Amino acid sequence: MEEVPGAKGPLLTLDDEERLPGHDEEVLLVDLPVVHRHRLARQEHLDVHTDLREILLALEVAERAASVAVVPARVTRVQDVPPVAGRDEPVLRLLDLGLGNHGPNPSIWRVAEPLLEDLDRVAAESAFTGVVRVDRAGEILLEQAYGYADRSYEIPNRTVTRFGAASGLKPMTALTVVSLIEDGRLGLDTRARTLLGDDLPLVADDVTVEHLLAHRSGIGDYLDEDEWGAITDYVMPVPVHQLATPEDFLAVLDGHPTKFAADGSFSYCNGGYVLLAILAERASGVPYHDLVVQRVCEPAGMASTAFLRSDELPGDVARGYLEAGGLRTNVLHLPLRGTGDGGVYTSAADVRSLWEALFDGRIVSTAWVTEMTRPRSETEDGRRYGLGFWLGATDDTVMLEGYDAGVSFRSTHDPASDTTCTVVANWSDGAWPVVKHLGERLFGS
Repeated sequence: MEEVPGAKGPLLTLDDEERLPGHDEEVLLVDLPVVHRHRLARQEHLDVHTDLREILLALEVAERAASVAVVPARVTRVQDVPPVAGRDEPVLRLLDLGLGNHGPNPSIWRVAEPLLEDLDRVAAESAFTGVVRVDRAGEILLEQAYGYADRSYEIPNRTVTRFGAASGLKPMTALTVVSLIEDGRLGLDTRARTLLGDDLPLVADDVTVEHLLAHRSGIGDYLDEDEWGAITDYVMPVPVHQLATPEDFLAVLDGHPTKFAADGSFSYCNGGYVLLAILAERASGVPYHDLVVQRVCEPAGMASTAFLRSDELPGDVARGYLEAGGLRTNVLHLPLRGTGDGGVYTSAADVRSLWEALFDGRIVSTAWVTEMTRPRSETEDGRRYGLGFWLGATDDTVMLEGYDAGVSFRSTHDPASDTTCTVVANWSDGAWPVVKHLGERLFGS
């Protein structure tokens, strides 16, 4: 064993195969091409066997663990938490030998291995940067991080990195509203006008909470996606620093004529979900951001999820880039702070926690979960929509989806098999090829 300065555990060489760390230690598997040299322990401290020159210890990850050891392996990405995964049978044997229940379940690995076969190729061809995670029945089948969280400083994404989720917030807004319905503060039949008073006079008097949740309100939209050009266009109608709370949006929600009579059709409406945030605040007397944290994040155990200001992102948050290359970010494209229709920051692990809590009835009752995932509309692309959730076209899968400048995100959950596939990218179109690849293999769609 060789001690590596700055690390909290030893570096394991091939000569040490039979002297693996004890059960109280974690394992880090490293693949050189995605662990960037400037983030690594200095090479003068790595006087190891020639065959192990590709095995380096990432200080960022070492700092997160009580003790970290490196196992010789060829793997696809840095794995920074157990359970760990290796591609080679010898590695599996070593893990079973030295780590007990930290080693991958062989039956789970037989499922995960086919998913990995073409994933790196698809990710490379599509310039994917972000995180992929697949869970099934309490087991992590696959957890991969790709590319840079910060291109300027070449800081790599990690599996625990937080990303903007764009409209992935809408289901959380819907759950917040439904929890207020369960408390008797709102009803599906509550008319928006009863809480708006004289604000937003162009919102029709018969528009209800249910219409807004289902995108069937017919109200004019401040960001009408039917009229958009490129996803990277500057579409905010006011300077983005002016938009940090729901009430800040009143000026941009006003002045948009009704598109159709309430419940006459489906039309995806960003403004409708900002309006729901306003209604939730006014009905409860609690600020919207606090409501979401109290009523969704805390019951679900989503400790990493937060409403961050885009102009002061902490170090564990990926910057959102407009294109596959270049340094331009989305800081001038999106509201300063997410509100109602999009903009929360979260991690792949927290997304899985949301699905678990949702179908366990820990956020709203299971009866309400059934109601929210009941199809209300069929969209032009063949999918269906409930109350806050996208639904599979021909199956029972439920989806969160976000797409904006610097953000592409989808998490698909199959309640029957308790399978979740989450793909989140920190550039505008980065996620979609990987979403398609894994969707075909996991859900046949």
